[in-house]
Amino acid sequence: MLNKIIKDYDKPELISTRVRVGRFAGIIGIIANVILFGVKLVIGLLTGSVSIIADSLNNLSDSGANVLTVIGYTLTGKPADKDHPYGHARMEYLCSLFISIIVAFLGFEMLTSSIDKLTGEPTAERYDTVAIIIIASTMLVKLACAFIFRKLGKHINSDTLKASMIDSISDVIATGAVVVGMVLTPITGPYTDGVIGIAIAIYIIIMGIKLVVESSNTLLGKAPDDDFLKKIISKIRAYDGVLGIHDLVIHSYGENKTFVSVHVEVDADGNIMESHDLIDNIEADFLKENINLVVHMDPISISDPETNDLRAKCMDIVSHIGAEMSSPISIHDFRIVKGITHTNVIFDVNVSTELALTNEELLERISQDVKKINPQYNLVLTIDRDYFSKRYGS
Repeated sequence: MLNKIIKDYDKPELISTRVRVGRFAGIIGIIANVILFGVKLVIGLLTGSVSIIADSLNNLSDSGANVLTVIGYTLTGKPADKDHPYGHARMEYLCSLFISIIVAFLGFEMLTSSIDKLTGEPTAERYDTVAIIIIASTMLVKLACAFIFRKLGKHINSDTLKASMIDSISDVIATGAVVVGMVLTPITGPYTDGVIGIAIAIYIIIMGIKLVVESSNTLLGKAPDDDFLKKIISKIRAYDGVLGIHDLVIHSYGENKTFVSVHVEVDADGNIMESHDLIDNIEADFLKENINLVVHMDPISISDPETNDLRAKCMDIVSHIGAEMSSPISIHDFRIVKGITHTNVIFDVNVSTELALTNEELLERISQDVKKINPQYNLVLTIDRDYFSKRYGS
């Protein structure tokens, strides 16, 4: 059905499809929330229930958030310009943050109203069976919205639609609490409405804060998804001629707008033109998947027995330190330069940002152990801190 409504729905990798899907979800949300706002506001005014009125305002704010979704996805589809050479895809992240802030703000407003209800003079709400049934039936509409947002959000991997889905589920819970209050008020007294309103408000505030944190993490530059990371690593290492990879850096400028740089180790004794052709092929293959990959070629010696033996010993040293510190450590760009009085042992060390040792302490530990192999070895180290916790090769 969605294939008939949304053009190129089966091609979520296209930015144009992503824009259409996001706008469609936003329009569905606007229509549903405006209708729910009107229904609940009328019933709230007729019954004098602050929790129902607050719930209607929740739907009104949701429709505003849906308007932001439509605007955000429209701006996301704008092409790159001289001021924004990487495009405008990150507008989706801003949209997600704005929706999260709206959810949290609504929770605080609802909390204030509910507290006023408890501290003020009690009023006798007038609930009837018809009103209860109507309010309860609105939960089905929000459940349908949550299902649509979940399906579409999963289809295009959208944090914005994920936030909208969570918001819709929160509305279902909030409305459910209101219905419970409508049923219990005649039994438990006039303050029940205020108590229920406070409970709903606290829940909305918690969900809103969680959404704000998640959206902010994306804008700040959170670590890449583990599955995406493994996909890149395994794909690069699958090419014949690739001996190892390191210094992998991933930048996201929105979904399907990813820039990656990596160092790829190749045989120093191999044909340089063949190695260069290999690098070109890797970059071209990734570009077909909307990943802008830049590869730096690192030639390493694998034919010298002394170098290979010392490399293996140094790998054992850093692996032992990593196991001791419960933090993975690996090495790369290993080479030796022999001299008359000493031999320089040169390599880079990859460590996690969470490693307890400082760079100086780690350098001292490794240097001491290497000199135990041969006092004439002079260690020349570069410490690289990983941008993510998953080890991707030595």
